[in-house]
Amino acid sequence: MTIKAFVFDAYGTLYDTHSVAAATEAAFPGHGDYITQVWRQKQLEYSWLRTAMGRWQDFRAVTRDSFEYTLATLGLTADPATVDRLVSAYDRLTPYPEAAEALRSLGPYRRAILSNGSQPMLDSLVRNSPLNGLLDMVISVDPKRVFKPHPHAYELIEERLGVAPEEVVFVSSNGFDIAGATSFGLRVARIERVPGDALRTELTGGPIGPAAMFKALRTQPERLGCAPAAVIRALTALPDLLGRGVFGRGVF
Repeated sequence: MTIKAFVFDAYGTLYDTHSVAAATEAAFPGHGDYITQVWRQKQLEYSWLRTAMGRWQDFRAVTRDSFEYTLATLGLTADPATVDRLVSAYDRLTPYPEAAEALRSLGPYRRAILSNGSQPMLDSLVRNSPLNGLLDMVISVDPKRVFKPHPHAYELIEERLGVAPEEVVFVSSNGFDIAGATSFGLRVARIERVPGDALRTELTGGPIGPAAMFKALRTQPERLGCAPAAVIRALTALPDLLGRGVFGRGVF
């Protein structure tokens, strides 16, 4: 089957979620690293919990709730304006350095985002970044009222792009997303943002801080029997991967 589209996760794949660190540190000096890491971890957990419980709220609400949870663990509070300002930092995340070049190199293919982010969040995120104009479609899970890795979320790719799962390369750095997309039947390329050997060095090199703990929990392959078809070290390796007709044969 011919590949017709590349579909990307947004948070952690095209955009660096940890680029909110400057804003969290400015608002809460001395706590920025902790807040950034725990906030993102809890943001993911709340999306999964809401899907499992059937208690849908969009990702903006999830992001707010997880931020307030994180502050509470430190015994901190913030006025509504500060909370709004920091939650809206997710509308201005920094893309990874190679993201724009990679998207341009895939011009012959349809290029889209499928993300747990709410549609307004994603529209603002792309509009405020250098990736604006490089994507054919930005798809939120909102219409399904579930979050990835629920199978219904991945149905949106065929419904919105008109391409079959086997005609898609889905790209993500998140283990839960890779497992969900693979289980659904997509061809998945894992972007390895944190190589395992580098993580092990960090974890054994001294005290384990919030950033290292987040990497250990969220950046490594999950053991769910859903391995990706290929592993890449940079998004710019995607055209070469297809050019060789290689899937599942090493790291690129």
